Amino acid sequence: MAGPAGLDEVYAAVERTSRLLDVPCSPDRFEPVWKAFGDQLPDSHLVFSMAAGEAHRGELDFDFSLRPEGADPYTTALEHGFIEPTDHPVGSVLAEVNKRCEIASYGVEYGVVGGFKKSYAFFPLDDFPPLAEFARIPSVPPCLAGHVDTLTRLGLDDKVSAIGVNYRKNTLNVYLAASAVATDDKLALLRAFGYPEPDARVRQFIERSFSLYPTFNWDSSAAERICFSVKTQQPDELPAPHDEPTEAFAREVPHVYEGGREFVSAVALAPSGAAYYKLAAYYQKARGASNAAFAAKREDAAA
Repeated sequence: MAGPAGLDEVYAAVERTSRLLDVPCSPDRFEPVWKAFGDQLPDSHLVFSMAAGEAHRGELDFDFSLRPEGADPYTTALEHGFIEPTDHPVGSVLAEVNKRCEIASYGVEYGVVGGFKKSYAFFPLDDFPPLAEFARIPSVPPCLAGHVDTLTRLGLDDKVSAIGVNYRKNTLNVYLAASAVATDDKLALLRAFGYPEPDARVRQFIERSFSLYPTFNWDSSAAERICFSVKTQQPDELPAPHDEPTEAFAREVPHVYEGGREFVSAVALAPSGAAYYKLAAYYQKARGASNAAFAAKREDAAA
């Protein structure tokens, strides 16, 4: 593929990883991505992620970081026709957050099949916005304000590390740094959200989690789900059945840094119990300080 130096290698990695999961991939589908974001990709933090299990086969997500200067990724996505304009608050939340909070870096989740899905905003590691102030931003789902007291009581009031805005599902993920949060408080959060007690293996996973992120929408007072993420070099630690696509991804997903592959595994819980599992693999680690927050978070792998 034509383009800035490094994009041929990036696309080759996308194509190779897609084959591992039997996901259809073509250069034509990615040409618009290169035109919109390609000048930053060779220096970006790049991550591949998949959801485990039969119900989630057929997709590979390709995530990348962006510098905070210039247009945010939602604006760029509109300009390049990746998504349609909307009057829904989901279309305003990123701009309103940008006006009120310092952004360390942005990010994009792009599905090989599903196209542009999410914008991310990552906050400086030493300057997370207070949760109560964040909840008062006009386009943030109103239900978040109803959970502030609970999150504050459990020590999560100053832990907002990032947000993810899903334009396909009209949802907002609120990422909370959780490595210093007690396991009992993580489990108490599940109970406060009305979720069932996890089984022993999921509980152990939650104990090790460094990030948690509830998902909210604009039409409900409840958290749709909550995800917990763990960094690992042993992807079989994911508390889920390991099918052949997951095993192939774990064995062969490409990477361009020294040492063994590094993963983030995640479990997504819903009021009915375990919803799904995800596995993300770092392909390239970002160069430059502006990507530090993305590198610290991604992690994660949730939808």
